[in-house]
Amino acid sequence: MADELPDWFFTRADDRPDPEFYRTPRLVTHIDAGAIEAVGRLYAELGLDGTASSPRRVLDLMSSWVSHLTSRPGELVALGLNRVELEANPLASQIVVQDLNQDPILPFADQSFDGVLCCVSIDYLSRPIEVLREAARVLRPAAPIVITFSNRCFPSKAIRGWLSTDDAGRCAIVVDYLERAGGFSPPEVSRRTAQNGRHHDPLYAVVAYKSGELSERAT
Repeated sequence: MADELPDWFFTRADDRPDPEFYRTPRLVTHIDAGAIEAVGRLYAELGLDGTASSPRRVLDLMSSWVSHLTSRPGELVALGLNRVELEANPLASQIVVQDLNQDPILPFADQSFDGVLCCVSIDYLSRPIEVLREAARVLRPAAPIVITFSNRCFPSKAIRGWLSTDDAGRCAIVVDYLERAGGFSPPEVSRRTAQNGRHHDPLYAVVAYKSGELSERAT
């Protein structure tokens, strides 16, 4: 088994409760247009938006007023910290206000989702392995979890382990989280934006599937 991560890894410069930091709605995007487009393309490739052959029930973790899907899936559950932001999300069928750093247990039944999304937020989780273990529980067999991130964040709220490394190191951190959580296929890492794109945000994706026959993947 991998060594335990050091105690400092999950500490943050701003240790106030997250609901205080996120109390004021931020109706802005945190990555640029090219990265947003890359997220939407990835979701479509995985059959998680409205273009899928059958309706999908999708969970967007640490969500806000936008979920970056190019079209509405059959059902989208948006879970986040700010109710005003979540209520402004035009794709959300249901919203849940929950601080995953305080309570990582997802209020959903086992095997009740066809996909779990986490966009540019994994760096803020201080209990990521517990959250990802819960994601595995609520996913249907062979359904994907899609974790996307860039090199932008609120530094005071990102964990120190995330801030201590580079983009390649952050990809490795997410892979490690999923492996520690268990219940997933080997994670697949990719860069979704061009390497030579000047003045554009890089967009990385780590995708894994709930353990099960690959032929059952929801595509």
